[in-house]
Amino acid sequence: MALNPMHQFEVYKIGPEINISGINLSFTNASLFMTISAVLILSLMFFGTKKKSLIPSKIELITEMSYSFVAKMINDTAGSSARSFFPFIFTLFMFVLFCNMVGMLPYSFTVTSHIIVTFILAAVVFLGVTVIGFVKHGIKYLELFVPKGVPIILLPLIVIIEIISYLSRPVSLSVRLFANMMAGHTMLKVFGGFVISLGLLGGWLPLGFSVALTGLEILVAFLQAYVFAILTCIYLNDALNLHH
Repeated sequence: MALNPMHQFEVYKIGPEINISGINLSFTNASLFMTISAVLILSLMFFGTKKKSLIPSKIELITEMSYSFVAKMINDTAGSSARSFFPFIFTLFMFVLFCNMVGMLPYSFTVTSHIIVTFILAAVVFLGVTVIGFVKHGIKYLELFVPKGVPIILLPLIVIIEIISYLSRPVSLSVRLFANMMAGHTMLKVFGGFVISLGLLGGWLPLGFSVALTGLEILVAFLQAYVFAILTCIYLNDALNLHH
């Protein structure tokens, strides 16, 4: 029987169904793997910062590298004024990264392959950045939609384009992550199905592709977490410094 490559994205309940005022709050496999990712992140941070050894352990090195990586990302893209937002961006980066990486494990579930999860993350970033922009600059924040040096005759068109571009940020941010993770896992499942269907004699070629795709997908999992975080920094830079 052929394996359905889309079956891996199915969300199902774990335990009893919970309905509150018509809203389904049941614990699902998506909830489980988000919890697992959060626990792994907390464990890494706890054990990585518990001791301050002269010669750091591997887990301490990973923690320090993660901290330095995100701190440098923020400093390079948003400047020193964005340092106070480090906890949020670090949490966002680590959560997306761990959800992506945990989804690479056999029999696991890739939370970021669902548009509802990535869109909620992107919407939080979008709304947060917008609020920060208006709090810091007031009505002057609307100058973001009016680029400098644009001829008056083109200004109405450019303003419309800038507004549409701004409002599409949460869509592009969420779809990029969702589409990459879903496409990669679908391809892995398809080639895995070829290996099973063709058996030992004919399955060596798709098996080789599966191994190569797995390595590529691990790289993509990291890159997508990086892209999500760095775009957040860029949007934050616009809100703080009003670059337009």
